[in-house]
Amino acid sequence: MKNIVITGANRGIGLELAKHYCSLDYTVIAICRESSEALDDIADMVISDIDVRSEDSIAMVAEVLASTLINSDSGQKIDVLINNAGVFMNESLEEMNFDSIQTQFEVNAIAPLRITHAFQSMLFEGSKVALITSRMGSIADNSSGAYYGYRASKAALNAFGKTLAIDFKPKGVSVALLHPGFVKTRMVGFNGHISPEQAASDLAQRIEELTLDNTGSFWHSNGEALPW
Repeated sequence: MKNIVITGANRGIGLELAKHYCSLDYTVIAICRESSEALDDIADMVISDIDVRSEDSIAMVAEVLASTLINSDSGQKIDVLINNAGVFMNESLEEMNFDSIQTQFEVNAIAPLRITHAFQSMLFEGSKVALITSRMGSIADNSSGAYYGYRASKAALNAFGKTLAIDFKPKGVSVALLHPGFVKTRMVGFNGHISPEQAASDLAQRIEELTLDNTGSFWHSNGEALPW
C-alpha cells in the first residue's frame, strides 16, 4: 500500500486528486483548513483545521503523520506529496493590495516549502513531490500583466521547487512543478476550460512519469514543457 499526502484536498482539484488516488488503492491522507463531506467519504485520514501558513500547525501535522505512518504496513514513508493548497487574488496598478500579495506569497510559495521541509524525514528513495503551480508564474509567458501577487508567488514557488529538486536528488526524491491548466474551480469562479476531474487525471499522469531524470521540470498537466 502506498501513501499519498494532499494539501487543500477538500474541494476542486485537491478533492479530485484524492478521489483518483483512492481509486488506485493509495492510502489517502488529506490536509485542509476545513474538510468536506465528499472528502470525509473517501480519505483514509483527514487532518483539518490546518493553517498552512503556521509553522506550529505544520509541525503538528508532521508529528501526527510520522506517528501514523510508522505503524502502517508501508512504513514511515510518503510515496507522493502533493502541495496543492493555494489562493488566487488580483492586483493591478489601479487597484494594488499589498496585504493580498503577502498572503499569496505565504500560502502559494512559503507554505509548500515549509510543508516539504517539515515532511522530509518521511520522504525516501522513490518518493515524489508535486508542487501545483501555474503558468502564470512563468516570466517568459507573461504577456498580459496584472495579478502581481499570484504571478510572483508562483514564480517563487517554481524557484523553490527547482532548488528542492536539486537538493533532494541525491536522496532519490524527485520533484515536479505542475500547472493544472485553466480548471473550472471556485478559485476562478468556475470559468475554466477543463474539469477538475480531467485536471486531476492529467496531473496524476505527469506524477507517474516523474523520475530523477526529469526532476525539477515545469510542466503543463497536458505534458507540455513550460518556459520559466
